[in-house]
Amino acid sequence: MSKSTLARVGTLAVLVAVLVNIAIGRASNGFDLSDSLIPIDQIHLGGPPRDGIPAIDQPRFVAAGAAGFLKPEDRVLGLTIDGRARAYPVSILNWHEVVNDHFGKLPVSVTYCPLCGTGIAFSGLDGNATRTFGISGLLFNSDVLLYDRETESLWSQLMMQAVSGPRRGERLEALPLTHTTWATWRAEHPDTRVLSTDTGYRRDYERDPYAGYASEKGTYFPVNATSRRYHPKERVLGISIGGKAKAYPFTELARSGENTIVDHIGDQRLQVTFDAKSETARAFDADGRQLPATSSFWFAWYAFHPDGEVYTASGD
Repeated sequence: MSKSTLARVGTLAVLVAVLVNIAIGRASNGFDLSDSLIPIDQIHLGGPPRDGIPAIDQPRFVAAGAAGFLKPEDRVLGLTIDGRARAYPVSILNWHEVVNDHFGKLPVSVTYCPLCGTGIAFSGLDGNATRTFGISGLLFNSDVLLYDRETESLWSQLMMQAVSGPRRGERLEALPLTHTTWATWRAEHPDTRVLSTDTGYRRDYERDPYAGYASEKGTYFPVNATSRRYHPKERVLGISIGGKAKAYPFTELARSGENTIVDHIGDQRLQVTFDAKSETARAFDADGRQLPATSSFWFAWYAFHPDGEVYTASGD
């Protein structure tokens, strides 16, 4: 083979390598997945590029009386810390998925995945530093993969764990968050502040980009485990304690006829409260302190916890 032919072959090989690297970069939105805790072929592009769904980094709030854009039945994620109450409307979170906020000196990230119906608030403390999140544009089990701006590690929202990058394997601290109606939250917290639609972005917050999704049986992206025990979009309250997971389907809580269920997960005694009218479920420990728990679609909780327990009204 002549030198010129070898040169052309070498050039072609380099070009192929470049194109492959570009394709891999696009398929991962530019994130390094080489050390991923989860199989790379189970990480899917959600559609938007990295930060194509923009997080809210400078949230503005209004008083409850000024939140005229909310109807009583609208869903909100409610968070209280040190006596301060804030409501984060799902109608805004559908478009942004992350709000990087502060309660005094405590950094907090309120996250929401519309595909799984999951709202989870995380402490933003990272030692003496602050951790803030953006949206990677990648999904695992149809659930959002977040990334931290400080190290570009990828974090699974429902696993509450970094799955790749310098923080790989580290876990997040979840905070008690309530998924409820605006009317219910405002009645409980009349002095609450509300995330404003003045987000700095031009979005139609009166339009639901996921309209009809919650009633459909189908999901937009693959999941690793499925169960036909309930409608895929059945609401459940998912709780993880000491490595044990349990789901409390809203249909079972309603069928029990009780406002409060006393139960155990492992050795921990807890109470699960349920208000059928507002479809609000919460969990509390034996001392009455609210526990971190996740309101989720059944398919999403099961995909991450296929071996977890499930509460039934009959006690089965």
